[in-house]
Amino acid sequence: MHKKILAISIAFLPLAAQATELDGSQLPIWWGVPFMGLLLSIALGPLLVPALWHQHFGKIAAIWSLAFLMPCAFEFGVPTAAAGVLHAFLAEYFSFIILLTTLFVVAGGICLRGNLYGTPALNTSLLALGTVLASLIGTTGASMLLIRPLIRANDNRKHVVHIVVFFIFLVANAGGALTPLGDPPLFLGFLKGIDFSWTFKNIFGETMFMWGSLLVIFYFLDRHYFHNREKELPPALDPTPDNARFYFEGKINFVLLGAGVMLVLMSSFWKPGISYDIYGTTVELQNLLRDGLLIVVVLISLWLTPKIARAGNNFSWGPILEVAKLFAGIFVTIAPVIAMLRAGEHGAFSAVVRAVTDADGQPNNVMYFWATGLLSSFLDNAPTYLVFFNAASGDAAELMTKLVATLAAISCGAVFMGANSYIGNAPNLMVKSIAEEHGIRMPSFFGYMAWACMVLLPLFVAMTLIFFH
Repeated sequence: MHKKILAISIAFLPLAAQATELDGSQLPIWWGVPFMGLLLSIALGPLLVPALWHQHFGKIAAIWSLAFLMPCAFEFGVPTAAAGVLHAFLAEYFSFIILLTTLFVVAGGICLRGNLYGTPALNTSLLALGTVLASLIGTTGASMLLIRPLIRANDNRKHVVHIVVFFIFLVANAGGALTPLGDPPLFLGFLKGIDFSWTFKNIFGETMFMWGSLLVIFYFLDRHYFHNREKELPPALDPTPDNARFYFEGKINFVLLGAGVMLVLMSSFWKPGISYDIYGTTVELQNLLRDGLLIVVVLISLWLTPKIARAGNNFSWGPILEVAKLFAGIFVTIAPVIAMLRAGEHGAFSAVVRAVTDADGQPNNVMYFWATGLLSSFLDNAPTYLVFFNAASGDAAELMTKLVATLAAISCGAVFMGANSYIGNAPNLMVKSIAEEHGIRMPSFFGYMAWACMVLLPLFVAMTLIFFH
């Protein structure tokens, strides 16, 4: 469906160059309904009407996109509506989805074979490895790479739900906090102008607190289950013998992952000062080159990876196609919301701006952390990050200097609290689905949230008192 939206915009390319930007101070709040409607559809659709949602989520995203574009074209003219779509796709969406696709395809071509014995020490080590890898190859890539080996290592144990839950906490969420490669919200910040190394330099302490706390809690919890609860049950036959040979298939993808990382770094540090105006949207040469070469990396991975490696990972295009279609709609419908937020006190979302701002006009970083985090728990964390990024300033240079603590609060809220529910971050549901395919009875939506409340919320309170208060 995102292709249809793009086709509409291409039809009006000559007009788009003459368009004017949306004035957020003149937009009533109902212009934000398509964006909120799409996010609520993403949150509630899989829960309330799963069959309908999985068959038609692309059409639903297109309908919400048109619910914004058609009134926009009528009210402000076709050129303004078309230019908004073009800007969303050329300035952010294409780069965003190309990177995600690269990490998804390349990591999905690395299959870890063999079996290990799932002791508390080994499980904690695998979680720690996946947590570190998530900042290098993305939470989706790290989750795909390690969830099946972790399940195989524990396939003779009766109590394994907590292992998968902590895998979601760490590898699918908190692990992606240190680089823009790690989690979609941070890459959106990178596309908005945040330096590649900014997160590593400025939220390293918060990240180490989260990683260390969760790994310690997990080790002692798993130790309890391993030494006490497992002994209450008759021993189970290990479906995968411990002497199974341990090796990787699709090793060429390690090289390709490194190439992908280098390309993103290149676009961050190499600034030739050459840019192109494409119907009113400025596109810089280094970004065009990065995205083009990332596509080449994807093609090489598909060409050189043995089919048996992807088969071993049960690789399919479904997850990335879902992300591509839904985010096409998100990037279109979020345009008026961002415009209203940029208008500050003069926009329809002035109440949001006031809620995260102190009486003296300074940002309230505690509120930014919790507001970003709580919305990221139930909506997707990437658009939530964009909303508060623009509420704080929208200017990357100002956020990295004068408002550095505010950007840290927004980044931590989006990345860490995406683990509060299955729908907070895309890999959460993917990991849940893979675990259930292997016969693990995962908690329900609210059962998982109970885990998050018991484990994560106390850590978020402690983080608030230590880092943001």
